Amino acid sequence: MSVVKDQARLDRQSGVPSKHGRLFVDPGTAAITDLSKVRLLRCGVDTVRQLYRGLIRPEIMALFEKPGAMVEFAGEIWHSGRVGRDSGYQYKLQNADLGFILLIKNFNAKLEHIGPHLKVEVSPHAIDALSPERLQERMDYYAAAVMTHRERNQCAVHLALDLQGWKPPVDLVARLHCRARTHRDISGISQVEWATKSSVYGRGETSMFGSAGGVQLCIYNKTEQARATDKLDFWESVWRRRDSFDAADPDNYDPTQDVWRVELRYHHSVIQQFASGSISAKTGEAIDTDSFSAFSAHLDGLWRYGLRQFKLIARPGYYEPIWTLIRDDVRVDLPVDSLVDETEYKRYYKTSRGFSGKNVELFLGNFVSLLARERVGAKKAFETLKQWDCWPVIRDHYASKDMSERDLYKHIKTLLQERHVRWGRAV
Repeated sequence: MSVVKDQARLDRQSGVPSKHGRLFVDPGTAAITDLSKVRLLRCGVDTVRQLYRGLIRPEIMALFEKPGAMVEFAGEIWHSGRVGRDSGYQYKLQNADLGFILLIKNFNAKLEHIGPHLKVEVSPHAIDALSPERLQERMDYYAAAVMTHRERNQCAVHLALDLQGWKPPVDLVARLHCRARTHRDISGISQVEWATKSSVYGRGETSMFGSAGGVQLCIYNKTEQARATDKLDFWESVWRRRDSFDAADPDNYDPTQDVWRVELRYHHSVIQQFASGSISAKTGEAIDTDSFSAFSAHLDGLWRYGLRQFKLIARPGYYEPIWTLIRDDVRVDLPVDSLVDETEYKRYYKTSRGFSGKNVELFLGNFVSLLARERVGAKKAFETLKQWDCWPVIRDHYASKDMSERDLYKHIKTLLQERHVRWGRAV
């Protein structure tokens, strides 16, 4: 992949080069871009998902005997219920006032065995109210109330920058370069899934790049989404804070303008790759974290990494100025000391050769044989495969063989067709 350069940055008043200037000059065309009216409202953690392994306490399952009931758990009242299989879990306890959802009993693990039986999801207002350390204590407390033999099993995070004075260009898809295999442009549709809520509105403008099982970039109109979910009052209170990190304008929210969000979503498997592969400059050892609180000092590094993986290009070889601005001038707003300058960030990938590669090939062959026996079509088979916890390993194995997701789907379709035609059904 060719190296992409930043345009020259100048101080708007003096015209001299400035590391944080808002005036950008393209060295090839001399085109000038003035970003002095862009207002950076807030960059923070929008979602935290902490995963746990353990053995579910017997009394917990009694909470779900009457789906939809209000139950007492850990000293609070919660709404209990079942959840769809797509979540990977069977049950949930939810308290929207506290800002926590507990997803309980993994579909792929037996109840009586130790397994990945709990995911704690935290809403923005709870993240905003608690420091990472206190938030981790709260999540660990709930996990201990759900299970014994509890151990943390990594976290997932969403980082979100809200800004005004900028909106995505109409040719965003053409100019957003990335290695991601997936892009979804859902502009103009009337229904969008936002985490655990379904937001319905007519003028939704959203683009998603990348896979939900990896690193995903989402750019959307946050004002419209917040209004649709009845959360605009909360977000306006956040944007109006006088301690805005944008030094150019500390009181910069304009309620007459829409707020756009640039959001990077990191799956827990990617966080694990960073935890295993990133090295501390002081100790020379991997950071090796398994919790949100321990990883929170590294979120600036994740923000910069994501904006280098997804590149908004002005023209071949040069970044769009807004991308340089939000990559270099933005820091994640958390009450922790950032370790971004003391850490070499790198993702550790398990090799697709040897053990894992061999087992992926064997699994796919057996998977297709079973599907052929049950007369399951290729489309349904592929969608089921993508819901499995091991899908990222399978996807990356075939990607190493230069096969895209579409290529893999065609491969499965061909194998199914061959088995139906040659043998009628698998034996």
